[in-house]
Amino acid sequence: MWDLLILDPLLNLLLVLYQLLFQNFALTIIVFTILLRLLTFPLTYQQLKASKKMTEFQQSDAYKKMQEKYADDKQKLSQEQMKLMQQAGVNPLGGCLPLLIQFPVLIGLYQALNQAMATSPLQLFEMSRHLYPFLPNVSALIPLNNNFFWINLGLPDPLFVIPALAVITTWIQSRIMPTPPSADPNAASMTQTMAFTSTLMVGMFSLQVASGLTLYWIVGNIFGIVQQALTSKVQWRNILSFGSTAAAVPAPETTGKKKKKRNQ
Repeated sequence: MWDLLILDPLLNLLLVLYQLLFQNFALTIIVFTILLRLLTFPLTYQQLKASKKMTEFQQSDAYKKMQEKYADDKQKLSQEQMKLMQQAGVNPLGGCLPLLIQFPVLIGLYQALNQAMATSPLQLFEMSRHLYPFLPNVSALIPLNNNFFWINLGLPDPLFVIPALAVITTWIQSRIMPTPPSADPNAASMTQTMAFTSTLMVGMFSLQVASGLTLYWIVGNIFGIVQQALTSKVQWRNILSFGSTAAAVPAPETTGKKKKKRNQ
């Protein structure tokens, strides 16, 4: 079922694009990535809207007053927070569901790119099992031409240019993405550390995998950056900053502090 619904359609679409785009596999990956991003744009847009709505909710006076009122009762705070979310029409899972829906497609795409960049006889045989017989002259395209300037798209980039671009675009996208405000400095620091760590992981990953996969990641990042710039206000100065991009939220006063103030 996985091959039938996910892998085979993606792989054959790649081959059709390769045939139409002058048998240039780098151009095929770029166009394929843009098409996939356009198809999933409604889901991504819903995710961005949900994240923006959650950020506005956490910056509202009602939310801050609720945190202050129930600062000493975490269970009551959680209950009241859910009630307030329902009243404001905020879905806490609104930003996660679109990602979960796209996740199988991303896995299938990773497999399809790996299949399309087959180099060994065994890999080529495995790839032939997934071809649609009704597509004209597709089997004659195998093996594909993986050369792109000095790079073999089926292998890691020997000059590390592609991994460097992956790191740069991943960092830029992580810096311009809206981050929910937090009253906890430890949480803000953890968010910043995760962004930095994930960027390093992308760099390490791109040093080991086929350059074609990394090219897909770079194009996806650039598309995401443009999409973010078109759908919301972007603080470009955050790109060169290593601090937290989250808006600060005043920490709620505890009951003890309130009593102390009243006594004074």
